[in-house]
Amino acid sequence: MFRLFSPNLAIDLGTANTLFYETGTGVVLNEPSMVALSYFEGKQEIVAIGAEAKQMLGRTPEGVDVIRPIRTGVIADFDVASKMIKYFLNSVRKKKASLVRPSHIIVGVPSGITEVEKRAIKDALEGEARDIKLIDEAMAAAIGCDLPVTEATASMIVDIGGGTTDIAVISLSDIVYSTSIRQGGDAMDEAITNDITRKHRIVIGESTAELIKMTIGSAHKTYDNQQVEVRGRDLSTGVPGTIIISGIEIREAIFEVVSNIIEAIKQVLENTPPELSGDILSHGISFAGGGSLIRGLDKKVTEILDIKANIAKDPLSMVVTGIGKCLEEPKLYKNVFL
Repeated sequence: MFRLFSPNLAIDLGTANTLFYETGTGVVLNEPSMVALSYFEGKQEIVAIGAEAKQMLGRTPEGVDVIRPIRTGVIADFDVASKMIKYFLNSVRKKKASLVRPSHIIVGVPSGITEVEKRAIKDALEGEARDIKLIDEAMAAAIGCDLPVTEATASMIVDIGGGTTDIAVISLSDIVYSTSIRQGGDAMDEAITNDITRKHRIVIGESTAELIKMTIGSAHKTYDNQQVEVRGRDLSTGVPGTIIISGIEIREAIFEVVSNIIEAIKQVLENTPPELSGDILSHGISFAGGGSLIRGLDKKVTEILDIKANIAKDPLSMVVTGIGKCLEEPKLYKNVFL
């Protein structure tokens, strides 16, 4: 009886954000994958999780750190990640006023994940559901983008997350060729931070770098004239300082990361069977993940590769939406799991 009414959950354990999708409801949780920890007399305690922890980033007193227990799409700190996941699960249950555990949970994982990393994710969810499955994030993103992954035609997906970029060519419910590079939105933030420090002698925090990226970050010269005011600590005087940053500076700062992503796409295209290459040329390349929100990325990809780039309508939720579809249509997507 409980199984008939228990919810099924899709989970996207991202480096930047964790999303939960419940069958019949949709996305029920979208929180930063962050945990604030305090250290006192050798003991570690959790102070905050999710959005509350992110607000504390760069503002914590001595003895309190904000960490990401999930790095490049896999669990880096098992104990903290387990507590974070259980906290999110309890939050979802409280919203639904339900004490029933999920019957099925499907988790999205990056391409190239090791067996040890797979086991760590399953162990973190042990006891939370009767059945736990894993799915490649690229496959999930393709399903979320409504690509015909079960048909005998090629679909190409690029999922640019916080810690990784997963690229895959999919046909007949299987991945024909894929690659994963450990660069994404976080690498762009780091590049922006380093560039501003080097050029302007101003030190900025992680949150400020992310805000700059979201405000004027671009991959194409069309957006070079945009500007934003940036505040940080002046290395010369040690006191707070303010500068104006232009779009061209940010485009040049993240140029290497964008180039690495495009080069990885090119590598996948070169390894795709000729019969499937024509399908990609006809349908284009689909982009998902928060990193694909960088302005002008589609123009840049089209200019270099001469293939149409399609940015998903809601890139951030494509992976978890795709996993949710697998739960809602199990017969259609029965062959897509790892």
